[in-house]
Amino acid sequence: MRAHEAGWAHAAVPVRGPAWLRDPADVNALVPQLWSGTARKVDGVLEVGGVLVTDLVREHGSPAYVLDEADFRARARAFRDAFSGYDVYYAGKAFLCTTVARWVAEEGLFLDVCSGGELGVAVRAGVPAERIGFHGNNKSEAELVRAVELGVGRIIVDSFHEVERLARITSDLGAVAKVLVRVTAGVEAHTHEYIATAHEDQKFGFSISSGDALEAVRDIVAAPGLELLGLHSHIGSQIFDSAGFEVAARRVLALHAQVSDEVGVVMPEMDLGGGFGIAYTTQDDPADPAQLAHELTRIVTEECKARDLAVPRLSIEPGRAIVGPAMCTVYEVGTVKAVELDGGAVRTYVSVDGGMSDNIRTALYDADYSATLASRTSDAPILMSRIVGKHCEAGDIVVKDEFLPGDVGPGDLVAVPGTGAYCRSMASNYNHAVRPPVVAVRDGGARVVVRRETEDDLLRLDVDPGARMGD
Repeated sequence: MRAHEAGWAHAAVPVRGPAWLRDPADVNALVPQLWSGTARKVDGVLEVGGVLVTDLVREHGSPAYVLDEADFRARARAFRDAFSGYDVYYAGKAFLCTTVARWVAEEGLFLDVCSGGELGVAVRAGVPAERIGFHGNNKSEAELVRAVELGVGRIIVDSFHEVERLARITSDLGAVAKVLVRVTAGVEAHTHEYIATAHEDQKFGFSISSGDALEAVRDIVAAPGLELLGLHSHIGSQIFDSAGFEVAARRVLALHAQVSDEVGVVMPEMDLGGGFGIAYTTQDDPADPAQLAHELTRIVTEECKARDLAVPRLSIEPGRAIVGPAMCTVYEVGTVKAVELDGGAVRTYVSVDGGMSDNIRTALYDADYSATLASRTSDAPILMSRIVGKHCEAGDIVVKDEFLPGDVGPGDLVAVPGTGAYCRSMASNYNHAVRPPVVAVRDGGARVVVRRETEDDLLRLDVDPGARMGD
């Protein structure tokens, strides 16, 4: 529950920061678990992929998203290898561009998309259609037609209207669509309410407890153009333990058995979802892929054995766990302001040249992030700081609380780790800001994979700028 109707940023909060944020032993050092695998400090300057961020900003400007290719690929391989025998789907909604889609395919992963635009990126990147899954609670007629014509590997159906629509489309096209039924298992994931997606009161999926899921299965089986692959369950995002998966798997496998017994169909597949968490701050302790694979496989194997079921082919969706830690965002400091609060406390605001247009998660989810001074070393005493953006909005906060050197000032660069997921993909043009570029780095080289927007890009969508009022 938010403490203030205008948002958490307006509420009274302690200046000392949260209890989990401890004084750093060395404010110049990186906390390794928060950063991509190649990140390090060289004489106080952040280096990623062998490229100093000072050089990167000099060439590409700031703010900029810095994508560590080697780290991204290593995390993709780690999930692929740990979940051997599974189909591992990269979540396009976390961050997607043509280059990343190619990396996903090259590393042997499948790709999950949830819009026509994401599907278009996959097609442009040459991802084989049979390795694409299409999600979404309200896919349009045109999106479904394109998915069927392309022959995507699976469409995750989410409503009775969609089942009817897809059955009609396949009949018109003389085609067959492979589908999974997204179900809600009634499990509350231990995460933010907006990204916990398996409880009953939300927009996704068919309820198991109400009987809607079984009814949807019957409708699909009765439709000649639909091939039922199995059930899909997703309990949320930024999840650190397997407890929720265990409860959900039990309920989903009970439905799996019921379909076999009552409908006479043995479904060959099952998707366990994913949404595995990453470390945004030192309070986060994510599990590694091997541990997750062991726990999820044990859960499903034991439950299938108890029900005398053959274990279906399993798939997972790691979500942010692949791209989230592989990217950081670099900003330039513009102003520093010390504000005296009631009781004599002082809040120090470090304003940077980006903000909620390139990272909405702090304002939207009350998310926590970390940061480091990225352009030099400092011997100044530590200072509890709040890193804020340049937008005309009090809630425009990038990092709520972080220790920075007390001499941080205009012209310094600060970098925020863990911004690979849902930052560029949810970026906006608020205040007509132009969205930053994504610069991939590896082995000392840098290349732009998503260019910086320009004012011309904004004005290109502004129809008939010469028209007068009333015309």
